[in-house]
Amino acid sequence: MLRNLFGKKDKEEKEIVLFAPVSGKVIPLEEVNDPVFSEKMMGDGLAVDPDEGEVRAPCDAAVIQVFPTKHAIGLKTKNGAEILIHIGLDTVNMRGEGFEAFVKEGDTVKRGQKLVSFDTSLIREKAASTVIPIIITNGEMVQNIEKTSQAAVVSNETSFLTVTMK
Repeated sequence: MLRNLFGKKDKEEKEIVLFAPVSGKVIPLEEVNDPVFSEKMMGDGLAVDPDEGEVRAPCDAAVIQVFPTKHAIGLKTKNGAEILIHIGLDTVNMRGEGFEAFVKEGDTVKRGQKLVSFDTSLIREKAASTVIPIIITNGEMVQNIEKTSQAAVVSNETSFLTVTMK
């Protein structure tokens, strides 16, 4: 009862910590070499230049979209944040080649669960970049996004984004 009076429960429900979905070097979104991401047309977040070819769930969430080409996945957290993990730039043109999805739309995933694996060599050869933007796409419902200050992150270990909903 006291918890409700002092708003702690409310804060816990509005805030969620996302852990790095992939290991690698952190890149500010503004430095991503694609205006859709660098100009935050889809939303705010961070990007990672990956050290590995595996994307894991950044938190417990529902899978709301797996693109047919498997280069991007959409998640929705319990606090309502909608996350887009976009593997590489111009990778849609690869038509799924080099990608393997381990989840489907409608699945519920746990933090650290493997979502997609990808061939970084093939992406370097056939697409513009291996950089992975991680975007909060429903920014109009977000009160605050706190970004990691670390230069490099470890998948499922490093706190990456803390998202507070309105």
